[in-house]
Amino acid sequence: MSAPATTIPRDEPGLAPGEIDAVARSRGLQPDDLDVRIRADASSRWAVLTLYGVAIVWLLVGSVFGDIASIKLHWPDFLTRQPWLTFGRVRTAHLHAVNYGWATAALIGTSLWLMPRLVHTELKGVRTAIIGSALFTIGIAVGIIAVLMGYNDGMEWLEAPRYVAGPFLVVGGGLIGLSLFRTVAARKTEHLYVSVWYILGAFVWFPMLYIVGKWPTYVGVESAAANWFFAHNVLGFWLTAMSLGAAYYFIPKVLGRPVYSYQLSVVGFWSLAMFYSLNGMHHLVGGPLPTWMITTSIVASVFMFIPVVATGINLHMTVVGRFGALRYSPTLRFVVIGALCYTAVSLQGSFTALREVNRLTHFTHWTVAHSHVGGYGFVTFIAFGAMYYVVPRLVGHEWPSAKLIRWHFNLVLGGIAIYVVSLSWAGVLQGLALLDPQLPFQVSVERTLPGLYGRSLGGIILTLGHVVFAYHFWIMLRMPELARRTRPPFHDAQPVLYTAEATADHERESHERGRT
Repeated sequence: MSAPATTIPRDEPGLAPGEIDAVARSRGLQPDDLDVRIRADASSRWAVLTLYGVAIVWLLVGSVFGDIASIKLHWPDFLTRQPWLTFGRVRTAHLHAVNYGWATAALIGTSLWLMPRLVHTELKGVRTAIIGSALFTIGIAVGIIAVLMGYNDGMEWLEAPRYVAGPFLVVGGGLIGLSLFRTVAARKTEHLYVSVWYILGAFVWFPMLYIVGKWPTYVGVESAAANWFFAHNVLGFWLTAMSLGAAYYFIPKVLGRPVYSYQLSVVGFWSLAMFYSLNGMHHLVGGPLPTWMITTSIVASVFMFIPVVATGINLHMTVVGRFGALRYSPTLRFVVIGALCYTAVSLQGSFTALREVNRLTHFTHWTVAHSHVGGYGFVTFIAFGAMYYVVPRLVGHEWPSAKLIRWHFNLVLGGIAIYVVSLSWAGVLQGLALLDPQLPFQVSVERTLPGLYGRSLGGIILTLGHVVFAYHFWIMLRMPELARRTRPPFHDAQPVLYTAEATADHERESHERGRT
């Protein structure tokens, strides 16, 4: 693969000289529109592929750590001879690898690809973005190694030592954000599409969250409040924001139709920005915090119905009438299911914040199941769908195996379904046992065992799906030149389903060809 360039000739990205005009016309586009997209893709190629490759490595590493941690819950003597393999360290390493390594890297890569396309210019500061990605990756690796060695800041989602991993994460993330903001500043469009709002919002919100969460002077209750301010908002203002930005792009793009409602997208974005920041305190119901603070968080959690319903309706109505397209597009299949999981996990979270529900679910495996509906069913499915669309446009050919795509989809969907159902049921039984004063604590532990076995089974199935995806990605990059020429990418989507008028025209043309 040739070195990245800031500009490319019109015939470089797999199209013969003069073919861009013909391809554009065949898709109902102006030739310059397709040229803009190809140039934008070429400018971000190396940065995006680097981040995708790093993300997949972290996905595999995080999957192994997660399986080990899960098995230890029902087999406590499993891998106990080494301190770095104890549950507390392995579970934390799993969390950091999948949330900051896999999900963050994959979504940043997707954002770097989306932004140049959406603002009709090339990615600015490509080398800056690549250096930032390298520093960010070093920060994640250093943080995980420190945690496995026993160094821990003691705050959930923020366990990596602030003075060891923090500088790499701050500088690396800042350089990536600088590249994105430079690209937007050089835009050649007046209107900013909804995906741009979410991506820019994520890169504005996350530095503030990280600074508040890692501030070194908090003690006691202050530390708990700051911890959950960060831990909840890093999902809503970082991973969720980038994921929704991707969903708002890929669903209309693959279907070849506009988003259902611009007004709903405005309501969804600004109400998310308004209400989500106060949600984190509902994780501390019953804790030693002021009642007004907990109540405010519960009320904000209920108000989250507004952005969730607005966004859910908007994305759902964009797909209505074309759900059949899910059979043909892996991108659409993953992204639509991810969008459904966003609605489900958000509404579930609002109900879980209520005190009466929280009494049952708090400190149980229900919370773990709930977090995986969001972190995996929503965020990871969106990331998979985005990569299935983006990678062919960067390497110059389509994915080589439809069978591997089906295996990947079926394994991860089946795995996460087993995982969530098993742990949700186990969490309810555990909570009921803990609330019953007549039952000893041991009963609450015994009732969770079937769910813990299901958790490990689901996790192993997910890992198999990740191995399939990683292998497919590897052979995607290694395909010989002949295969690249015979499997060119679709540079722009055409509607998968046709109107009745278009279908009649197609049948008439076919009939005429048959007669001749």
